[in-house]
Amino acid sequence: MANTPYPESYYAASANPVPARPALQDDVETDVCVIGAGYTGLSSALFLLENGFKVTVLEAAKVGFGASGRNGGQIVNSYSRDIDVIERSVGPQQAQLLGNMAFEGGRIIRERVAKYQIQCDLKDGGVFAALTAKQMGHLESQKRLWERFGHTQLELLDQRRIREVVACEEYVGGMLDMSGGHIHPLNLALGEAAAVESLGGVIYEQSPAVRIERGASPVVHTPQGKVRAKFIIVAGNAYLGNLVPELAAKSMPCGTQVIATEPLGDEFAHSLLPQDYCVEDCNYLLDYYRLTGDKRLIFGGGVVYGARDPANIEAIIRPKMLKAFPQLKDVKIDYAWTGNFLLTLSRLPQVGRLGDNIYYSQGCSGHGVTYTHLAGKVLAEALRGQAERFDAFADLPHYPFPGGQLLRTPFAAMGAWYYGLRDKLGF
Repeated sequence: MANTPYPESYYAASANPVPARPALQDDVETDVCVIGAGYTGLSSALFLLENGFKVTVLEAAKVGFGASGRNGGQIVNSYSRDIDVIERSVGPQQAQLLGNMAFEGGRIIRERVAKYQIQCDLKDGGVFAALTAKQMGHLESQKRLWERFGHTQLELLDQRRIREVVACEEYVGGMLDMSGGHIHPLNLALGEAAAVESLGGVIYEQSPAVRIERGASPVVHTPQGKVRAKFIIVAGNAYLGNLVPELAAKSMPCGTQVIATEPLGDEFAHSLLPQDYCVEDCNYLLDYYRLTGDKRLIFGGGVVYGARDPANIEAIIRPKMLKAFPQLKDVKIDYAWTGNFLLTLSRLPQVGRLGDNIYYSQGCSGHGVTYTHLAGKVLAEALRGQAERFDAFADLPHYPFPGGQLLRTPFAAMGAWYYGLRDKLGF
C-alpha cells in the first residue's frame, strides 16, 4: 500500500513528535465518519467528540498533509470576501449572522491551544500593509466595517507607525489586528489530532476515501476497509479529488508557494519585525510573511491556478521577499514548498448537505486557517440539530466556473492577471 509522506517543508522538518497511526484495514461502525484530517475535519471531530459523538477520521496521507500543514501560518479574521460584499449579495439578515461569526475562528484556535496545551508557537498580532493610498482607504473602511460587528482590537497605522512594526519601505500605512496572529500550522493540526484521540476519536492515516456508498446508513470505502456511519463530513478541500462530483464542479484547486530562510538570529529578526507580528499586504495577489519560533522568515505569495507545482519555487518567491526586505539579499533559503487551497468563483466557502446525512465544507479560497475552525463548530452544531448558523453559510449562492473544468484554470488565471495589473498600476 502506498505511503504518502509530508512534503519537504520547514513545517514537516520542525514538527512535534507524533505517534504512528495505522491505515484502516477493517470494517468499522461509528456515529460520524470525517473524511480529511486537516483543520476542517479535526475541528469538526473535536466539537463532535466534546458533545458525545463517536467519531472516526479518515486521512489519505498524514494529519495536516494538505493546506493545514503547509500554509503561511497566519490567523486572519473574516472571509476571503468581506462582510460588506456578503451583505450586498444576500441582504442584511444573513450578513448579520455571517458577520457575527467572522471573528470566531481565531478565538476557537486560541481556546484549543489553551485547553489542550498545544505547542504551536502561537503569537498575537497581524498587520495588513497598504502599498497605496487607495489600499489605505480600504483599510479605513474595513476597520469601520469590522467595528460595526463588534470587532474592536484594531489600530490604523500611519507611515511612521508601520515602520515601527515592519522594516519595509514599501508601505504607506496599514492596520494592526491584535486578535490576528500566527502559529506553526502543522503543529497546530498535530495538537488537534492528539486532542481528538484523547477524547476517544480514531484517526486512520494512509486511508483515502475511494468511494461513498450513499443511503440511510452511508458507507465510506477505503482501499482496505470501510466505515459505516450515521453521518459523513466531507472535509477534503483541495485534496478531495473527484470523490464527490457535485463538489468538484464548483471549485478549483490552486497552488501557493512558500519559502523559509535560514535562521536569522534574534537581532536581525527583531530588526525586520520588532513586535513579531505577521504581515500580509493588500494586493489582490498578496504577499505574506512572519517569523518562526526559531527566527526564520517565512515568506509566501503567488498563485498557480490548477495546482501545478512550479519547477523553481525559490525563483518565484525570493524576488518578492527581496522587494520587501532588500537587507535579506545574502540570506540563504533553507526550504521551499507549495501547497494547494481550494478556490470558489465567489471566493466564499461552500457549505451544505447532500441528502440527509452527508455534510461538507470547502473552498476557503486562501482564507482557511480561521474559517476552517469555525466550520468545524458549525458542522457539529448542524449534526446536533442546531442549523441556523449552518444554513447561513449553506444559503450563500455558488456557481460553477465558466467553461467547466476544462476552461476554469485559464479563465481564473486571466482574472488574476487583470487584478494583478491593477495592483501594479495602483488602480
